Amino acid sequence: MATFDRRGALYLGRLYDLAKDAPRKEPCLYDTRDLTTHAVCVGMTGSGKTGLGIALLEEAALAGIPSLIVDPKGDLGDLLLTFPDLRPESFRPWVDETEAARQGLSIDDYAAEIARSWKQGLKAWGQDGDRIARLQASADAAIYTPGSSAGLPLSVLRSFGAPPPQIRDDAEALRERITATVSGILALLGIEGDPLRSREHILLSTLLESAWRQGRDLDLASLVRQIQSPPFDRIGVVDLESFFPAKGRGDLAMTMNGLLASPGFAGWREGEPLDIARLLFTPDGRPRMSILSIAHLPESERMFFVTILLNEVVAWTRAQPGTSNLRAVLYMDEFFGYVPPTANPPSKRPLLTLMKQARAFGLGVVLATQNPVDLDYKGLSNTGTWFLGRLQTERDKARVLEGLEGASAAAGGRFDRARIEGTLARLKSRVFLMNNVRQDEPVLFQTRFTLSYLRGPLTRTQIKILMGPRKAAIGARPAAESAAPPASAMVSPGGSMAAGRVKAAAARIAAAAARVASASVPGPPAAASDAPEGERTLLPSDVPEFFLPLRGQPSPGRSLLYRPALLGTARVHFASSRERIDQWEMVALLAPLRADAGEEPWDKAETVADAEPDLEKNPDPAGRFAPLPAAATRARSYEVWSRSLSDALYRTRVLTILACRGLDQSSSPGESEAAFRSRLAEPARRRRDEEIEAVRGRHASRIASLRESIRAAGERTEHERSAYQQQTLQTAISMGAAVLGALFGRKLGSTGNIGRGTTAARGLGRTLREPEDAGRAEDKVETLTQQLASLEAEIQAETANLQASGDPAAELALEKMNIRPKKSDITVSRVVLVWTPWRLAADGTAEPAFG
Repeated sequence: MATFDRRGALYLGRLYDLAKDAPRKEPCLYDTRDLTTHAVCVGMTGSGKTGLGIALLEEAALAGIPSLIVDPKGDLGDLLLTFPDLRPESFRPWVDETEAARQGLSIDDYAAEIARSWKQGLKAWGQDGDRIARLQASADAAIYTPGSSAGLPLSVLRSFGAPPPQIRDDAEALRERITATVSGILALLGIEGDPLRSREHILLSTLLESAWRQGRDLDLASLVRQIQSPPFDRIGVVDLESFFPAKGRGDLAMTMNGLLASPGFAGWREGEPLDIARLLFTPDGRPRMSILSIAHLPESERMFFVTILLNEVVAWTRAQPGTSNLRAVLYMDEFFGYVPPTANPPSKRPLLTLMKQARAFGLGVVLATQNPVDLDYKGLSNTGTWFLGRLQTERDKARVLEGLEGASAAAGGRFDRARIEGTLARLKSRVFLMNNVRQDEPVLFQTRFTLSYLRGPLTRTQIKILMGPRKAAIGARPAAESAAPPASAMVSPGGSMAAGRVKAAAARIAAAAARVASASVPGPPAAASDAPEGERTLLPSDVPEFFLPLRGQPSPGRSLLYRPALLGTARVHFASSRERIDQWEMVALLAPLRADAGEEPWDKAETVADAEPDLEKNPDPAGRFAPLPAAATRARSYEVWSRSLSDALYRTRVLTILACRGLDQSSSPGESEAAFRSRLAEPARRRRDEEIEAVRGRHASRIASLRESIRAAGERTEHERSAYQQQTLQTAISMGAAVLGALFGRKLGSTGNIGRGTTAARGLGRTLREPEDAGRAEDKVETLTQQLASLEAEIQAETANLQASGDPAAELALEKMNIRPKKSDITVSRVVLVWTPWRLAADGTAEPAFG
């Protein structure tokens, strides 16, 4: 592994010696955790700003960190131009033919020159094709083009989804989201709307708040209808007609309807839903680099999209658990105009909210621009890192120094303005001054060679080529793979715009009504009301009656027929203290109204939506009506059906989640297995570290005992050796004394001489035994030492096996948990009569005219 490939560090380049005007050998490594305090990159055209941004995003991907990339110029699509083989054939489709002609080279020769220079450039910075291959394997990369079919389309206008409970329960956060969303809509319509004075802004805000506080999503079509007929009579203390007369509301509705019907906006309603979690991770949990290319959009549409996107990111962050580690990156290139110093465009509020709050949830925001005079530096004063490249004018330098000084003051750091100003004046291309509030002083570095081929902005044709295989694969994917999970199995958390749910709900309504139709054939006359055939039954005022909206164009030879059904809506509370679940589900059921309708019509009911469906109060004038069962004309019947709906939901509704008993964790409602495992990664790694420590702790006492035994045995060995030496000396002295006494004593057989001889003999015996005792002590030391080495090897093997295992989160066992509601936790909102429109052929066959 290269010296710069370190866990938790991004390799941005090499430190730079300004005096020698040359890079040094030491790599410039940037701690990923520092990015949670966000970064701003400022530099003029040609400063190397794009290269630095791409290098940073490449490093994040290599570290397993996903990124959401807003690309107003088309430069950042180059992240997909990665060629591990570094062959000319790989570069050839992407080289600039004009530049090749300018240099007098053929396309093939120019591609070969590019491939050669790229290989040499990578080698000079310690990189090669293997690192490019690692980048490709580390993260999925895709280019999205909202409002266009060039890249992967994103559905933005299909729905304005209710924010998650974390935002709905926070009054200030909900107001911010509503204000930004409505401002974005009005900007798209070309209407300047003041949140406090504009009646258009206030009306739309009230409509969104009314729906969102109930957890209901709104699509553009339902918003148009509610503008014409709002579900309230007063705004503030003023009646609706005085505040905003019907004619003015009709004009606004027609303007918005023109947007909805415009062929140019069809692309805004197609494609994947704008779901942040889906943009950051693949279904199997791999990180993604999602490039949101908006170069093709006019300014008003860019502002609208960026505002909606930032609101979704704010909602996503608030749904994440807190962390000090970097979880994801939001990179915005050329963001001037989105957070100006004086004006308040709709994008400014959510962007500043992210700059203030996203760090607590592990989201790092990186903003890059070549227009430093157009930035609100007070709003960016809490930015932790500033990357400063070459600047064009003295005014630019002054504005950057002002912002940098404010950031240093906010962080409590020291700011040497004169020194930094002098450094900025001497910067060259690809050389940046990095001021990180977590470091003692600024660092000067030169950016590394990028792994991606920087060919410049991609054209729409090139984006089509790059995304062609991906779009073909999506088109070939079976419908079952993209279908939403059944409402009875998974409850949606409501954390994204959830545009796909609207289409899925409409499809379920159509499918349910098809089954209703087969059961709603006219019954015996005695069971039906006495209305003439084909006419609408007159109902008492206390019987609620609504109509599903009519869709599509009339078909030749087909008449319009309304068929009766019951629509029941309810809130179901799923609660489990063990699984830490406290979730409310909005559910809508459509039940056939047969001629023999009794107290249990819900046995054949179908779940049609996870929120209140759009209903109308009036039918199409050309419609005819199927007979209505007599029971449906009585108000009391709806009370009975409400009670039976509660019983049916108690029997059938279930919330399925995933539980990991090993970590005592459970998934959130609607959270996919891949997202759950991704969330389990950190506690799983922490548990593995604890297991490693437990292995060491389990053997600690035995290791200590063996080491103590070795020490004691060593002391015993030394004692035996010393005793042996002393005994040898004493024996020699005794033997010498005995010999001398015998030679020079008066009496050879005297008692003294005999005693000394006996003592010397006993000493000699002990002397002969001492080496055996010392040998046994040494053997014991060696035995204990071998036991200690064997135990340490065993511990090392256990810890190595734990460290060498794969992703701990992927190996965890998960089990499905079914949570059922209590009867007291089911609240029926209402049960109403709903007429469903159908196109009826002469032969009696019918097709739905709604959904």
